[in-house]
Amino acid sequence: MSFTSFHLAKSILSQVEVLKYTHPTPIQRRAIPIVLQGKDVMGLAQTGTGKTAAFVLPILQQLLQGPRNTIRALIIAPTRELVEQTNAFITIFGKQTGLRSLAVYGGINSYNQIKTLRKGVEIVVACPGRMIDHLQHHVIDLKHLEILVLDEADRMFDMGFLPDIKKILHFIPAKRQTLLFSATMPESIQKLAYSVLRDPCLIEIEYTTPLKSITHFLFPVEQHLKTSLLLKILENTASGPILIFTRTKHRAKNLGENLKRNGFSAIALQGNLSQNKRKAALNGFRDGSFQILVATDIAARGIDVSNITHVINYDIPDTPDAYTHRTGRTGRAGNKGEAFTFVTQDDLKIVHTLERHVGVELKCRTVNNFNYNAERKPDTNRYSRGYQTQSRRKKRVKAS
Repeated sequence: MSFTSFHLAKSILSQVEVLKYTHPTPIQRRAIPIVLQGKDVMGLAQTGTGKTAAFVLPILQQLLQGPRNTIRALIIAPTRELVEQTNAFITIFGKQTGLRSLAVYGGINSYNQIKTLRKGVEIVVACPGRMIDHLQHHVIDLKHLEILVLDEADRMFDMGFLPDIKKILHFIPAKRQTLLFSATMPESIQKLAYSVLRDPCLIEIEYTTPLKSITHFLFPVEQHLKTSLLLKILENTASGPILIFTRTKHRAKNLGENLKRNGFSAIALQGNLSQNKRKAALNGFRDGSFQILVATDIAARGIDVSNITHVINYDIPDTPDAYTHRTGRTGRAGNKGEAFTFVTQDDLKIVHTLERHVGVELKCRTVNNFNYNAERKPDTNRYSRGYQTQSRRKKRVKAS
């Protein structure tokens, strides 16, 4: 089966050929014809299986006919990175259609967004917060909206966006086509589906287990030895793109700086960065300027890099779904990938849950010539800072 079987316009197919898309993925084969029929869809498929093209291509086809300079399709996504990625996808595939799209998100000055909206666009890709802001200030008018997409719906629930989604729905015509795509299916997604979809077609593509192109390994290690073990692993790992996940922003920042000090081409991506720095980090990772990206879970839904060779969970994820999204960044587009997860004694309970989720026993690995019994080194900097703080307090007391 090829993309020509969908009977898409030449202006769209030409771009499909330019990007060397040959055979549609399973989610694309099943979703595109149904979306073209105007039906509501709930699509469940693994991260990295082509869900974005499954709704973008038929949306472009449907919008070719009809009015211009008015918003007719709205795609809601949970993170700025995913919004940018989806908008770039639309720009590429819609290059010869004359359809225009705009990415709308916070963290940057809204002037350029408002200026572009006033000129007129047909598609908006947005994060919920900035979208509500524009709606409440009457910058965006959705009364002519024909298609609504909720992308990565499970993640939006994780990030607490349900109240925002409900607010946005009040500005949207009840008569519309609604598409909901997700990589997992928690109970909250089922409730949302019933509230916003009308007689939807349910499409499920092996979404309950991680991709089979990924090999999974556990690395038992004490918490204080994680960084030393990581450095040892990186020394013996091929030079392909590597994505490392930490649990906190602070740890991502410190680990990224540590890797750079040890001679690795690394950059950190975490929520405290400005939008320009976040974009620069992602772009540098995509174009090969940085081999290693250290990130919090903010990156699990916004990185479209097909050749990532390794995902390393410096901190084990809290849930099986988070594990799926993290590790789904590797083993994409027909490539093989490896997922390494550092585990401490405190992580054993979640390990058993992950094994049930993956469907196989996760193999344990050790690294040769690594001292797993090394004792924790005193944090002299911390003690020094504490002493200095106490000294300053004493001086202030004496002065008073």
